[in-house]
Amino acid sequence: MTRQGPLAGLRVLEIEAIGPVPLAAMLLSDLGADVLRVDRPAAPELGVPRDPRFELSARGRRSVVIDLKEPAGVERALCLAERADILLEGMRPGVMERLGLGPDECLARNPRLVYGRMTGWGQHGPLADTVGHDINYIATTGVLHAIGPRDGPPAVPLNLVGDFGGGALVLAFGVLAALHETRASGQGQVVDAAMVDGSLALLAPVIGRWQSGAWRDQREANALDGGAHFYGCYATSDGQAVAVGALEPRFYAALLKGLGLSPDALPPQHDRSAWPAMRARLAALFAQHPREHWVKVFEGTEACVSPVLSIAEATRNAHLRARGSLLELDGVLQPAPVPRFSRTPGAVAGPPVPRGGGGEDALADWGLAAPG
Repeated sequence: MTRQGPLAGLRVLEIEAIGPVPLAAMLLSDLGADVLRVDRPAAPELGVPRDPRFELSARGRRSVVIDLKEPAGVERALCLAERADILLEGMRPGVMERLGLGPDECLARNPRLVYGRMTGWGQHGPLADTVGHDINYIATTGVLHAIGPRDGPPAVPLNLVGDFGGGALVLAFGVLAALHETRASGQGQVVDAAMVDGSLALLAPVIGRWQSGAWRDQREANALDGGAHFYGCYATSDGQAVAVGALEPRFYAALLKGLGLSPDALPPQHDRSAWPAMRARLAALFAQHPREHWVKVFEGTEACVSPVLSIAEATRNAHLRARGSLLELDGVLQPAPVPRFSRTPGAVAGPPVPRGGGGEDALADWGLAAPG
């Protein structure tokens, strides 16, 4: 695998997991890190069979199969930890310790190691040993309660907030921050990344506004949660939708102009009492024409009106294509590495590999002989 990017030369040991850990490892690999995944002999039960070619978060690294329930396997993993800059694991609290691969054992072998731990609830607290998934973590933090219609249950925002935003991104950010400190102090440390903590961090602006009285703790009651008529989605006559984000006064003026409305005959933009009626009025207007009509009406204006594209449509979007935001590797379309660097651009090192794929070469590169 050819590696390039600002993290070239960095070694990351990834202990097989699901959800945020693979995505964090993908982000590091895309920026040049040599990521070696330790896979268990049998794949975890995921409920639905998956074609590994399309497991995009598993791209860009090699795999070595090690039975961590055997003493020889544990010793082999410790030898890899000795050679790693960063270790990523997503086990429930205490599991790595019971395997003999906890922070104490790994840091004893490699005092400079950054040991990244990813869980939903964190390493301590009353819920630390409780099972859960993204939806449970964001439910507990108040995030889920804030998303969706006023007169129905909350809407599930995929698993973007807990697993990926509050999980993978925070984990990747945390281990790189710890590595920066290690290079000054010469000492490694443990990074405890919890999805509840990360989700709360993402919610920080809302928590602040709620305490100031500027945010109401209910759905569709605020400017950014669908409560305001100038920030939300509207159905069009062809069963599609447009997204409106006309927050600032001049953007709102452009929105009204495109809709053929005179501001002089309307209540003030931020009159909350008028929002429900204004939303109904805009909904009726947008419903009169198909999506592409509105795209043409607002093209080149400051109204902040965009078509709501499906994933398939997004892959054909002219702007995303012009930026190279998507690339094709071995016939599989996928997001390009992020973010972009002017001197040391990242690159996808290779497609997802099967369990054990490239393992012997990886062990040799890491200075460890293949098992005899």
